[in-house]
Amino acid sequence: MVASLARRFGDLDIAEEAAGDAFLAAAERWPIDGQPANPGGWLMTTATRRAIDRLRRENVRDQRHRAAAMITHQPDPVGIVEDDQLRLIFTCCHPALAPEARTALTLRLVAGLTVPEIARAFLIPETTLAQRITRAKSKIRAAAIPLRVPEREDLANRLADVLAVIYLIFNEGYLPGEPGHADLAAEGVRLARLMRGLMPTDGEVAGLLALMLLTESRRGSRYGTSGELVTLADQGRGGWDHALIAEGHALVRERLASGLSPGVYQLQAAINAVHTDAGDARDTDWSQVVALYDQLYALQPTPVVALNRAVAIAEMDGPEVALAIVEPLDLVGYHSWHVTRADLLRRLGRSREARAAYARAIELAVNPGEIAYLTRRLGELVG
Repeated sequence: MVASLARRFGDLDIAEEAAGDAFLAAAERWPIDGQPANPGGWLMTTATRRAIDRLRRENVRDQRHRAAAMITHQPDPVGIVEDDQLRLIFTCCHPALAPEARTALTLRLVAGLTVPEIARAFLIPETTLAQRITRAKSKIRAAAIPLRVPEREDLANRLADVLAVIYLIFNEGYLPGEPGHADLAAEGVRLARLMRGLMPTDGEVAGLLALMLLTESRRGSRYGTSGELVTLADQGRGGWDHALIAEGHALVRERLASGLSPGVYQLQAAINAVHTDAGDARDTDWSQVVALYDQLYALQPTPVVALNRAVAIAEMDGPEVALAIVEPLDLVGYHSWHVTRADLLRRLGRSREARAAYARAIELAVNPGEIAYLTRRLGELVG
C-alpha cells in the first residue's frame, strides 16, 4: 500500500502516514461495521482519502495544487517495472542515498519492519538505524529524488542493493523472529520471481531465487509438533517440499552450465543444493560444502560467513578445529555465535562453558521454538 501511495503522491512520508491512518481506521470501524467485502480496496480507498485530506489541510499553495492534481489525474505509467513493491525498492536503492541507508529505508517502507527488527538484522543499535532512515528521507526531499518509474539502465546499477533487500525481506519471514512475519518469506520469493522475469539472464538473480526456493523447501520440517525448532540435521527429509527443491536445483544447474564465475547468491544456493541433495544428514558431502564456503568467504569475508563456514568445518575436521575459528569472531551480540559455540563446546565435553554459552544464546533468541530447543539442550548437559 505504501508503494502504491508513494507512486501516486510522490512523497514517502505522506504515503506512510496515510497507510497507517487507514489501518487505524480499520481497527476502529471493522469491529463495529464488519469487515468489508474487499478489505484491500477499502484500505487503499481510505488511505488515498486521508492523503488527499492531509494535502488539503496544508496551507501551502503548491501543495494545494498537488492535492487538486491527485484528485483529477491518473498516476504516472508504471513503465518496465509493473509491480509497485518492486518499483519502490528500486527507488529506495537510488545511488544518491548512502549505501547503508538504502536497504534500511526499503525494509521500513516496503516490508513494514520496525526499527528494532531492522536493527537486529543489521546487528547495529536501534538509534543508529533510526538516524539512517531519517537521513535517507531527508535526502530524498532535499535532493528531490523522484519516486518515479526506473529506466532500464537503472536496473543493473541498483541490482546489488535490490537483491540484498529482497533477501532480507525473505529472511525476516523465514528465520526465527516475529510470528506475524511469515508472509514476508512468500513476498521475498514473489519479488525474486519478478526479478527473474525482468532480468532472466542475470546469474545472481537466478542464484537468489534458487537460494530462496531451496531454503523455503524446508519450512514444513523446521518445527516439531510441540513447536520446538528442529535443526537441519534432525529434520525428516520426507517433509521437505520436493517441487521447490527440483526448481531450485534446476536453477543451480543452469548457473553451473553457464561456466561463469558464481556470485554470493549462486554460491549460497549451491551450498543449499548440496544439503537438499543428501538423502540423510549423514550423507552430506561436507567437503563440497566447505569448498563452496571457501569461495563464498573469498567474495564476502564477513564474520557471519566465517561462522557458517566453521559449522561445516566442524563436520569435516572436528569441533576443536572449528572452535578455533569461531572464538575470535567479533559476534558477541549475535545469538547464532553463542549457539555455535555452545554446540562445539558440548561436543568437546566442556559442559560448564557450553552451559554458559547456551544461557547467553537463550537470552538473545527471540523465537519461542528456538528458545525451547536451546533450553532443552541446556538441560541435557551433565557434569
